[in-house]
Amino acid sequence: MINETSAVAFRQNLGEMLNQVQYRHDSIVINKDGKPVAALVDARLFARIRRMQARFDALCQRIEAGYAETPEAEGLAEIDATAADARAGR
Repeated sequence: MINETSAVAFRQNLGEMLNQVQYRHDSIVINKDGKPVAALVDARLFARIRRMQARFDALCQRIEAGYAETPEAEGLAEIDATAADARAGR
């Protein structure tokens, strides 16, 4: 479950919120001035997010390297066309 709280309430209830995350595997979005500024997630989920980010970064680097000699506008057009084809199931 994802809960939201203000930064003030988060500070006041830190222990309880840590328990929610640790034992119930909830996530907590922390808002400041009504806008989300941080999230508290369980350590296993955070590790998974970091692994996914690393894989995404590596993929982006491979794509960049593959298009290094291609003019930017042409490369972006090709990527957009490929994404459109994938969404259309082609």
